Amino acid sequence: MGYINIEENLKLFYEEYGQGDNYILSAQVGFYPKGMQQKMAEMGYHVFCITLRGFAPSSYVEEDYGEDWYNVFADDVVRVADALGIKKFIYMGASHGAGVGWHLMLRHQDRVESFIAVVAGPHSLKEGTMSYRQMLEQGIIKCPPPFDPEIDNDPARVLRRKIRADHIRDNSKTPDPREQAIDYGRPLMGLKTEERLCEELKKIQVPTLLIGGTEDPISKMELMMRTAECLPHCKLVVYSNCGHNIDTDIIEEVTDEADRFIKTVKDNEGRWYKRVIE
Repeated sequence: MGYINIEENLKLFYEEYGQGDNYILSAQVGFYPKGMQQKMAEMGYHVFCITLRGFAPSSYVEEDYGEDWYNVFADDVVRVADALGIKKFIYMGASHGAGVGWHLMLRHQDRVESFIAVVAGPHSLKEGTMSYRQMLEQGIIKCPPPFDPEIDNDPARVLRRKIRADHIRDNSKTPDPREQAIDYGRPLMGLKTEERLCEELKKIQVPTLLIGGTEDPISKMELMMRTAECLPHCKLVVYSNCGHNIDTDIIEEVTDEADRFIKTVKDNEGRWYKRVIE
């Protein structure tokens, strides 16, 4: 772990897992210590987990970037890659971390080998632009919708959820007021309309793996299907009886899918499917 100074008086915190030159970068508000990123490192990848600017232990910011929050976050990923001497990398993110990925694809897709986009939406712009996090902060909603369905056939999965919930509870603290004030909104909200959003998604040439769950109330299936239809080089994997926390819920399964997809892209000259031999 360490810090990278990307601007005067602004540094980003990162955690490093694994080694080698098969790089995965991920950027989010924070990371659960037993998630996809750590598991991918165990599978042979060199993973960097970057905490977004404005959120501890990265530097706080008091500037409101308006519609450009995700653009700034995406540019920060490239700044970190530059500082680490990484020219090309895989980007992996879930939920708002995948939101950073959409902006990264549209601004810096020449730097990205493949995109692992988990519960990635992106949101329909018809639904508004405020983030769920900020709606909770302002009391607009009292609690988020249930992120995951009940489980009745896998005690180990139930225990894993309990361990995660206990970790979040035991490590929760009142954030700095500068964090509380941030509303980074929703990905691609600067595009204004669903029609323009779809037009931009069609420009993404990076091979993309979309992973989602049928019971996700945030990244709904109709959004994932819409995105898959727009992306020219995409694979969509959907799990029943799974919700928004799929990246920490069935880690072994989703990391196997990610690993298989990344290797397919590498072995087949950027194709998102295995070589056709006729």
